[in-house]
Amino acid sequence: VQLQASGGGLVQTGGSLRLSCTASVSIVSANSMAWYRQAPGKQRDLVATIITDGSAYYVDSVRGRFTISRDNAKNTVYLQMNSLKPADTAVYYCKANWPHGVYWGQGTQVTVSS
Repeated sequence: VQLQASGGGLVQTGGSLRLSCTASVSIVSANSMAWYRQAPGKQRDLVATIITDGSAYYVDSVRGRFTISRDNAKNTVYLQMNSLKPADTAVYYCKANWPHGVYWGQGTQVTVSS
C-alpha cells in the first residue's frame, strides 16, 4: 500500500492550498483517513480526520479554515486549507487506517509567508 501526498507549496498569509493524498488501493474499507502535520522541532500532530460515514474532526486551530474530504472513487482524501497563517507552516502527512494496518504518506511541505 502506498499513499502519495501532493499539493504543498509556498503561499502568502491568507492564501489557500489543497492537499491530495491518493492511495494505491481502494480507500472504501479504510476506517479513517487523516492529515497530520509536523513543524520543525515539533512532534507530528493530528490536523483533521474523516471516517467512513463522512464525519470529520478538526483540531481547534484549523476548524473553520480547513476542510477534509474523501473521494472513494478516486481513492483520494483532500485537505482544503483556507485563510492560511504562518503557524500552519509544516510538513503535512496523510494517514490511512485500514482494518489490516496503518499507512503513512511521504509528506508534502506547506510554507506560509507573512
